[in-house]
Amino acid sequence: MTTLLHLSDPHFGTERPAVLDALHASIGRIDPDLVVLSGDITQRATAAQFAAAGAFLTSLGPRARLVIPGNHDIPLVDLLTRFRAPYARYQQVFGDVLEPTLSTPDWLVIGVNSTRRWRHKHGQVSASQIAAVAERLRRATPQQCRVVVVHHPVAVPRPEDARDRLRGADDAIRVWSDAGADLMLSGHIHLPCCLALHERDPALRRRSWGVLAGTALSSRIRDEADNSFNVVRRDADPQVALVERWDYQGPERGFEPVGIEPLALDRRAT
Repeated sequence: MTTLLHLSDPHFGTERPAVLDALHASIGRIDPDLVVLSGDITQRATAAQFAAAGAFLTSLGPRARLVIPGNHDIPLVDLLTRFRAPYARYQQVFGDVLEPTLSTPDWLVIGVNSTRRWRHKHGQVSASQIAAVAERLRRATPQQCRVVVVHHPVAVPRPEDARDRLRGADDAIRVWSDAGADLMLSGHIHLPCCLALHERDPALRRRSWGVLAGTALSSRIRDEADNSFNVVRRDADPQVALVERWDYQGPERGFEPVGIEPLALDRRAT
């Protein structure tokens, strides 16, 4: 079995110390093969907040990891930096590549930068980004679970969250699913869930899933969801991905798994 840990929206600068300790303990128990961080790493994109986030990831040891920025990782009030060098502080800690790819025998994970310097909150994906991701998906090996990571969700669970959905999502879902995407991981709305994209769009010819993570560490939690993260496991059955949701249960219990959702994957050739 191989394991992917999906963290999102830690918002360093608003992290809860007890939750951070509990997250460290849980990661030690899970021992994931890959760590994916789907944006909003910081609250206000300050150098100190990025340094804290970098120290956290370094503390996880030499695990394979993929990190992408979120809208909070671009300076908000420092307009000069926002428009001249919006990713400078991010890149000092996480490197110059804003759309990384991670490939292992069991996983192909493709990062997509959905932030835009002229937007404060809403995300967007361009036609060229959609095409580039599709081209990479088509080169996946048959045994790889094909994962696209984008900060802003391609689908949302409730009508009231529709304004936070990725601009260009309909085209992205259809092209990426047709190219072989199994899972589309995201965060942004701090509401964990799994969504069957193929049930929402009958035109899709393959099974594809939207998997949203909550906020891993921040005090900026929603009434209906405390701090949480996802663990995606692949076992001997290549046609299933198991998504575990881990919720924070307080300082004495820390994070605990609260449910497992088996997602059927489509292994037909693209």
